[in-house]
Amino acid sequence: MIKPKHDIARVKETIAEYFLKQVDVTVNLGRNKVLRYCGRLSGVYPALFTVSPDDKGFLGKTSYSYAEVLCGSVKVKPVKRAEG
Repeated sequence: MIKPKHDIARVKETIAEYFLKQVDVTVNLGRNKVLRYCGRLSGVYPALFTVSPDDKGFLGKTSYSYAEVLCGSVKVKPVKRAEG
C-alpha cells in the first residue's frame, strides 16, 4: 500500500495560511485546458474556500473544495512580491 504524502487536514491548514492574501490559482479544466488567474483568498470554510479574482470581468467558478486541491485539479500558491 502506498502511503499518501498529503491529507485533507494538511491541505486545509495550508489554505488557511493564505487567508486574505494574494494567490495565484491554476485550474485544470480537462482536455488540455488550463485556467490561471490571480486573486485574493476571501473565504475559508469547513468544506471549501473562495477566491475573489482581481479581474472584475472574470466569469467562472471561484469556490473550490479542498479535495480538488488534494487531487491536483486546483493549485493555489501565494503571490511572490517583488522586493524593491
